[in-house]
Amino acid sequence: MSARSWIRNWAVAALVVLLAGCVSYSGGNLVAGRSTEAQVEASMGRPAMVAHVGNETWLFYPRGEFARQTFVARIGSDGVLHGIEQRLDVANISKIQIGKSNMEDVRLLFGPPHQITHFALSKRTVWEYKILDNPTKRLLEIQFSDDGIVREVLLLYDHEYDKSGGGMAGKD
Repeated sequence: MSARSWIRNWAVAALVVLLAGCVSYSGGNLVAGRSTEAQVEASMGRPAMVAHVGNETWLFYPRGEFARQTFVARIGSDGVLHGIEQRLDVANISKIQIGKSNMEDVRLLFGPPHQITHFALSKRTVWEYKILDNPTKRLLEIQFSDDGIVREVLLLYDHEYDKSGGGMAGKD
């Protein structure tokens, strides 16, 4: 590789790193009560999902490897940030009520699922979320009946993540 090619490749790599650094992972540089919606998007990028809840607009930002965290920036009707919360965590699973919660409830709690699978024979739709239960990587599966109501919630060890093939031994 010539010196000129090496310099060009190095410059491109530096630019990529610089641009990636412009987007904040969790919005830690933003201030509730002061930062605006435009500043949130400038810092965190384009949201994966937007929801209007009461007098707030919620901006959903899945982050990390396999989107194992989802941050929600809550914006007031005045366009000012009310706060940022990490929603995709084990503690929030208890907010799901089997037989009562529906797809919209789950979407507003965790944001967009990592994967959606429909099982025609069992008449179930499964939403899958990759979740971080430090340090363990988990798989959250939420099963809905055809009427959109939660019927089952499973928190599993993410075997797909474990590339060693060692299974669950010593992981939990």
